Amino acid sequence: MGTGALAETEKDLLAALQRGDEAAFLSLVNQHHSAMLRVCRLFVNDLAAAEEVVQDTWLAALESLHRFEGRSSLKTWLYAILTNKAKTRGVRESRSLPFSALEAEPAVDPERFHPKGQAWAGHWAEKPRPWERVLESQALSNELLAHVQAAIENLPESQRTVISLRDIEGWTSAEVCNILDLSETNQRVLLHRARSKVRRALEVYFDAKAGRT
Repeated sequence: MGTGALAETEKDLLAALQRGDEAAFLSLVNQHHSAMLRVCRLFVNDLAAAEEVVQDTWLAALESLHRFEGRSSLKTWLYAILTNKAKTRGVRESRSLPFSALEAEPAVDPERFHPKGQAWAGHWAEKPRPWERVLESQALSNELLAHVQAAIENLPESQRTVISLRDIEGWTSAEVCNILDLSETNQRVLLHRARSKVRRALEVYFDAKAGRT
């Protein structure tokens, strides 16, 4: 769910949490803990430190549950606490960078287009190749998944975080914007740049598999 008011099912869960219902809290932990650790690792390099941040987040959530009024989803509220703590820890580790400014770079390598002054300036010099047939046979290969993961890891932090939340964790654009304090435009540009770079890395991978230079 996005950043709007609580749905009826979440209202019931929140009421149980605020009554101190241990089973309700364990349900919330089971639902989000693993994903919270993955998200935290986007900001905090060390696994042990990330686990500490997640534990601190749960403690902070418990302490502030009575003040939560349900103006956003429980997920948005919980991950806002997490990312604030993770960013603070990441800054101490010199890993996190501000999200407020976009990197000054093109989304796609300019060399892939016809140069200025030519009749087809700005158009693809070579169109991206369709992957459907390749993906049908290789989409589940461990080697391909490892290559995708490596491509994502090599992205600038802001791009890596946005593509991980959108395409791996399945968050909506509204959730990403709200929790990372990004405008919709910035979120969209970061996601586009990240996807373009991952696509390019996979094109290189598929070309190598096909014996192309």
